[in-house]
Amino acid sequence: MIDKLSWITVYPELVLLAMACVIAMIDLGVTTHRRTLTYVLTLLTLGVVAAMQAMYASGDQTFYGFGNMVVSDPMGNWLKFFATIAMMVCLVYGRPYAGDRDMLRGGEMFILAMFSLLGIFVMISGSNFLVIYLGLELLTLCSYALVALRRDHATSTEAAMKYFVLGAMASGFLLYGLSMLYGATGSLDINEVYKSVGSGRINHQVMVFGLVFIVAGLAFKLGAAPFHMWIPDVYQGAPTSVTIMIGSAPELAAFAIAIRLLVEGLIPLALDWQQMLIVMAVASLFIGNLAAIAQTNLKRMLAYSTIGQMGFVLLGLATGVMNGNTNNAQFAYSSAMFYIITYVLTTLATFGIILLLAREGFESEEISDLAGLNQRNPLYAGVMAVCLFSLAGVPPLVGFYAKLAVLQALIASSQAGYIALAVFAVMMSLIGSFYYLRVVKVMYFDAPITVTTVVAPLDVRLVLSLNGALVLILGILPGGLMTLCMNAIIKTLAT
Repeated sequence: MIDKLSWITVYPELVLLAMACVIAMIDLGVTTHRRTLTYVLTLLTLGVVAAMQAMYASGDQTFYGFGNMVVSDPMGNWLKFFATIAMMVCLVYGRPYAGDRDMLRGGEMFILAMFSLLGIFVMISGSNFLVIYLGLELLTLCSYALVALRRDHATSTEAAMKYFVLGAMASGFLLYGLSMLYGATGSLDINEVYKSVGSGRINHQVMVFGLVFIVAGLAFKLGAAPFHMWIPDVYQGAPTSVTIMIGSAPELAAFAIAIRLLVEGLIPLALDWQQMLIVMAVASLFIGNLAAIAQTNLKRMLAYSTIGQMGFVLLGLATGVMNGNTNNAQFAYSSAMFYIITYVLTTLATFGIILLLAREGFESEEISDLAGLNQRNPLYAGVMAVCLFSLAGVPPLVGFYAKLAVLQALIASSQAGYIALAVFAVMMSLIGSFYYLRVVKVMYFDAPITVTTVVAPLDVRLVLSLNGALVLILGILPGGLMTLCMNAIIKTLAT
């Protein structure tokens, strides 16, 4: 008998699942080229779900359902809220692009987006290894289909195949690691695993062996080196309306399962997994920033930029426990949460501009395609410049404060090794500034290649303007979002 509390825990997921099925049925009768009815119903559904998640999150309550397999807590609810908003923005930006490329012959893009969001919700809510893995598979299977949605395009099909093969391998890593933990502890419940590991009666070598595979699987989902191979090819090969979906909301889910598995379940082994995260963070910062310099394709450059940005997230996750002391944990994990949320916000606007400049028969993927954008449309050039400066960490934009928060967590450790990591991260950010500033130079100082005017629907213009404004506003006034992240982490880890 399932109690009422269990159903309350998953109300937003049930609404999303039910409406995804209903909209899939309604779409069968939609004949318009742009699937207007499907689009409107999808946005309304996501708006309602986002409101429910915000209501749950603002309640600051934590409760478990379905035999402790699912958890509803402040961190999870806020991450689900931001993921839902991100998916709404992706659909607003991506619909005109998809319509011009005959990707809206059916409503698959909207339905798959809703089911991938459901997978994200399940991943974030999972307090059990099986639940987390089921959510992960739902998300990845929908993502494979979305990448291959442009069926007559060879590059997209190739990207989907690469994504499928590498994604299956990474899922296998994660599943094998989880099976090792299950074999060592005898439980799939994260809280029970924490108690077993903390008891000290578990074979340490077996736990660390499983931990290696878990960290490898998480690194793939985050896009951290050396498990980054899929990101440049998939970002470049996928239709841009799908690239923006892959590069935004799923990052929030990957962060959530990193907190669930590593912090809530395996924090007694923090000395082991923090060392792994530090190695991957250094590799991500180095490979991502240096490789991005050589790119001429804008989507591929942003893919390597993502790898570098994930290095900062990993540094935040790797500084929570110092010599067995968790005093720095709330600052470290909240800085990583703040970083991932603001990174997603900035990425949405960046890819939104790329989608906006694309037109039928023209992708606008090369850096040179942005030449003279300021002369063609100063507003869109300004939004793109703000986002690129934010990714580079230029004050007073939100990317600067996000980097500063992670660096403060590193320096607060007062350990020479972590301070050296902070210096290294700053040096890599300075190197990374080159390729961001190069794009700004092309937009403002190069002569336009084309004289076509940039035309966008009203909903795209409004959302894009708000998106760009938030990157600036949250940089000037970051306190509210930082406090939100801090409270969410404190209340989640207190349970």
